[in-house]
Amino acid sequence: MGPGSYGIDRATIERIAHEIKSVVAAGVQLAVVIGGGNIFRGMSGTASGMERAQADYMGMLATIMNAIALQDALEHAGQPARVQSALRVEQVVEPYIRRRAIRHLEHGHVVIFAAGTGNPFFTTDTAASLRGAEIGADIMLKATQADGVFDRDPRTHQDAKRYDVVSYDEVLEKRLGVMDATAVALCRDNDLPVRVFSIRQAGSLLKVVMGEREGTLMTSGANPGDSA
Repeated sequence: MGPGSYGIDRATIERIAHEIKSVVAAGVQLAVVIGGGNIFRGMSGTASGMERAQADYMGMLATIMNAIALQDALEHAGQPARVQSALRVEQVVEPYIRRRAIRHLEHGHVVIFAAGTGNPFFTTDTAASLRGAEIGADIMLKATQADGVFDRDPRTHQDAKRYDVVSYDEVLEKRLGVMDATAVALCRDNDLPVRVFSIRQAGSLLKVVMGEREGTLMTSGANPGDSA
């Protein structure tokens, strides 16, 4: 969405595409789970009176549009990419097939997972946790607007503290809100670490992949209260 209030900002998506390309160029296999809130957000549809399942399906369709836009930007940047959708729209994108996704990654392609899990009542974060577990990812990267996990909302609390490391259980117990409970529990049960960082900072994706301490690491081995 970039600086706008709706839709797809080409400059923003091109910047993200080049950041993704730099990671693949470093020899890393990268899959992307993409949301659709810049076009339609299921929960906001529910709030305006829509039936929840219907609103969620509309949100899934919005993620397919974003996935196609990202694929186009990646290919213009010279990075091969494939879109796989949990909803079947075969004239436009591939259906999600786990083994095919893994083969694409092995061939140096970026795989973009669209349409969430294909089911209403599940968030994009849950879809990312699920796909990460399915393909055997080493880590899940949550690229967001905040530069990590905080003990309270940094937008309204100037004294909010950012965690360097936080455990899955602490996120759940303190309701820190970085991801929904289903996604956190899925990562915990599959021992899938999560790095939360700001996508707004240029070069942050490559820094995270190269092991630099960007944002917050969510894992099972954190000590309560690790914060900055």
